[in-house]
Amino acid sequence: MPDNAAVSIPSAFLQELLARTDLVEVVGRHVALRKSGANYVGLCPFHAEKSPSFTVSPAKQFYHCFGCGAHGNAIDFLMAHTGAGFREAVHDLAAQLGLTVPEEERSPEQRAREAAQRRAQQTLTELLAQAARAYRAQLKASPRAIEYLKGRGLTGQIAKTYGLGYAPAQRRFLSTVFGDYQDARLVECGLVVEGDGDEARRHDRFRDRIMFPIRNVKGEVIGFGGRVLDGGEPKYLNSPETPLFHKGEELYGLYEARSAIRQAGCALVVEGYMDVVALAQLGFGHAVATLGTACTPEHVRKLLRFTDDVVFAFDGDAAGRRAAQRALAAALPWAGDTRRFRFLFLPPEHDPDSFIRTHGAEAFAAALAQATPLSRFVLEVAADGCDLATAEGRARAGRGGRMRRRCRRAAPRAGCWAAATASRASC
Repeated sequence: MPDNAAVSIPSAFLQELLARTDLVEVVGRHVALRKSGANYVGLCPFHAEKSPSFTVSPAKQFYHCFGCGAHGNAIDFLMAHTGAGFREAVHDLAAQLGLTVPEEERSPEQRAREAAQRRAQQTLTELLAQAARAYRAQLKASPRAIEYLKGRGLTGQIAKTYGLGYAPAQRRFLSTVFGDYQDARLVECGLVVEGDGDEARRHDRFRDRIMFPIRNVKGEVIGFGGRVLDGGEPKYLNSPETPLFHKGEELYGLYEARSAIRQAGCALVVEGYMDVVALAQLGFGHAVATLGTACTPEHVRKLLRFTDDVVFAFDGDAAGRRAAQRALAAALPWAGDTRRFRFLFLPPEHDPDSFIRTHGAEAFAAALAQATPLSRFVLEVAADGCDLATAEGRARAGRGGRMRRRCRRAAPRAGCWAAATASRASC
């Protein structure tokens, strides 16, 4: 229900919004529904089931699952299914109905600016969606790209689920997709690069690459990751920072993984697009990936909308250990009695994609079951560089050592907690 940030939205508007919303249409965008008497039924999106127990009542504008007990109105559904906050869900519904959300603390000028910003962002989203459709069509027409994906063990179905595509090698392929290749918004959303501000030197950002569309929790394309098919560099190329895409806040595959995360009871965080897709194909659909950057507290906050159990998976080499320490620092501000963070380290020669293709799903599941708990990993990092065979080394570890410094950069409270944990272990 409404959080503190939403109290400024008048209750009369919320009542009008819900009265004008067709819950069957809202839910039907995410759940396959069929008519059953006066209601509609479908498989519950909030837990795994084989027989439909999820019911939507058009008369009451209310949904209820007789299996897991999930229930509520349209706002509740968007919050639970997409991980949106209350304000975001209200704005989403209002936009679908062409309504403006009245917010008492904002001046008319502020509301006008925000409305214009939302319209501009929607236009960028539409351009990215159009590009994603074009890339998908090109994948179907490229035997070379199809063979590459098959060689990585991927099926057509998993490529469809994640919307994979192919950007041809042509310098200006997108000029055949968009009527106005000089449109400044193509640069703004990251699809086109403009050399030194010279429109004549414009070219597509992504060329001869497998395209991974990056979607927000509402399913809108906000950016792309592109992987070369050969040994070219860079191996992966991401969209730049745009009004829609901020890599420190978004996770690849989260939109596709939401239901699987709830069913598995945890989220699995990996480092690569291909890791996510390969794991999903072999039954680990709850995997998501950071986007060419270290895991951030915002990444963790977004995951905690869907689960209180997060597993970070890394290569077992030195780079993987460093990435794990950054993930630890990002997770510590959110640590608590009801939340569980674990760390999986694979052999140095493997990433999740290669490990599961080499050893199989059962071996990967067994490795997941042995993931290191956060508290133990804190101790390992705290003891790094300390000789625990000596009193001086144990004292240094007890003061938190390197862990205190790393965690203070993430959050002062986290640094204190880490140091206290290390101190208790060194006694």
